[in-house]
Amino acid sequence: MTCRVALLRMQADGLITLPPSQLLRPRGKPHFPPTPLSDPQASVQQPVHGLGPLTLRPVSGTAPSRLWNEYIARYHCLGYTPMSGSQMRYNIFAGERLVALLSFGASAWKLKARENFVGWSEAQRQHNLQLVVNNARFLILPWIQSKGLASIILAKAARQMPEDWLARYGFRPVLLETFVEFERHRGTCYKAANWINVGRTAGRSKKSTSHKQLIPVKDIWLYPLRKNFAGVLCA
Repeated sequence: MTCRVALLRMQADGLITLPPSQLLRPRGKPHFPPTPLSDPQASVQQPVHGLGPLTLRPVSGTAPSRLWNEYIARYHCLGYTPMSGSQMRYNIFAGERLVALLSFGASAWKLKARENFVGWSEAQRQHNLQLVVNNARFLILPWIQSKGLASIILAKAARQMPEDWLARYGFRPVLLETFVEFERHRGTCYKAANWINVGRTAGRSKKSTSHKQLIPVKDIWLYPLRKNFAGVLCA
């Protein structure tokens, strides 16, 4: 998908000419209608220590992948959007009960507050940006009500995800980022998991050429995965 987007942008800029598309009809937006597999379950109201051992299991295979997308489309406030590039998706279980879903993907291209926090140059950012990974989605299933669960999941993910990323892509990230729409959420679970609020976005979309706000402004939260993260990113 990343290569496809790049090629289309190069064609739009007049740098290359692509052959005609082999698709007879343009692709529609991904759609994951609800099925009984993602129907609400009985309410669970227990403290974290009463839920059972928490495990993060990477999503693998067509059927589990589609079901993960279905849960996100059905219950996440932002719905489902496809991720391009490097990514990891997880199902989080307490014992054998599914309690949450989590995903990580490519970081934002430019963020003034993040760049100031890291202290890197433009050349260093372009060279090392792959070492920053974005927490794209985090969903506690609505029938799971367990105080402190979200922050514990984030803490476990910060320990496990870099190793899974290394195994899949051959390098280990050094910094996590995420965005929280502050008018809707306060980011309490990120604060409890020791993430750092470094500022807010400008409210412009990725492809925007305008300086006006086009999308909701969001808080930027960062989590260093190693003490010398800035030294690595500024190398």
